[in-house]
Amino acid sequence: MKRLLDEGLEKLTNMILDMASISSKVVELAIDGYVSGRDVSKEVFQTAQQLRILEDEVVELGMELIARYQPVASDLRYIRSCMEIAYGFLRYGRYAYDISQVLSMFGDLRECKKDIVQETGKKVCEMIRMSVTAFKNRDVELAKKLELMDDEIDEAYVEFVKQAIENPLSGKKCDISITLILRYLERIADHATYIGESVEYIITGERAYRR
Repeated sequence: MKRLLDEGLEKLTNMILDMASISSKVVELAIDGYVSGRDVSKEVFQTAQQLRILEDEVVELGMELIARYQPVASDLRYIRSCMEIAYGFLRYGRYAYDISQVLSMFGDLRECKKDIVQETGKKVCEMIRMSVTAFKNRDVELAKKLELMDDEIDEAYVEFVKQAIENPLSGKKCDISITLILRYLERIADHATYIGESVEYIITGERAYRR
């Protein structure tokens, strides 16, 4: 027999998956806007606001389920994790908006080589998709792979900064703008990894504090 709590948990899951779809698209939009030189800040901002509203609704529903049904063990872990995951998706929207603002800050960036942004952005978007799949399928092994990918994003960011410092002849405007983008992507990758850690917590009941 289906519990009333189960109906609430199902609704919570669907809200998280809705946020996942929206946040993935807004990150991709922001990256594409930067690479193509297209101002997408208004569209990204509107989508980020949508994520903020949904995050509030997830937290509100989660607190209602806790207050009404007093769940324990795995149910409580799931509700708590959903609220944390929703916050991660909210941050995707925030960083996507930051990325979309770089063009207005620096102006014409057509002369900049954006290969590293495209490559890193592709990996980060893959991490977002993996984190969502891990959550949806309760796949702990897939969730663990996110940590290794996060290390690759970190290394790409640090390596680019080192090269920019060592090459004084490179374009300062290009270097600074790309450094900003990579930093935002690095933070998105961190949140994707946190979502993976939440999946582990949902299944095992143990927290993996890796940082």
